[in-house]
Amino acid sequence: QVHVVESGGGLVQAGGSLRLSCEGSGRTWSDHVIAWFRQAPGKEREFVSFINWSGGNIQYSDDVKGRFNLSRDNAKQTVRLQMNSLKPEDTAVYYCAAGPTLTFNPQLYDYWGQGTQVTVSS
Repeated sequence: QVHVVESGGGLVQAGGSLRLSCEGSGRTWSDHVIAWFRQAPGKEREFVSFINWSGGNIQYSDDVKGRFNLSRDNAKQTVRLQMNSLKPEDTAVYYCAAGPTLTFNPQLYDYWGQGTQVTVSS
């Protein structure tokens, strides 16, 4: 059983930065792919980034590539999403998810956090 909890969301002005954390629990934490998704009001949940168990394979969506950075510390059971140069379009609820394989499909992730709100003002 894996549990994930997001934190670090908040209100920031355009151009600013936030760091989101996903803290996990469970003995199989290190075996899971960890992904970030986001969902804005009226929109479908969209892929942001994922990282494999070793941290050697990381993928970003085109919308965030070059601005966001994902890292993983299995010893601390933590995944961090550093968000820089934030835009109003980044406003959404951000979710951390854990799953068995590298995939862009949110339906294939087994465990989800509660979400953390990120609001970027213009």
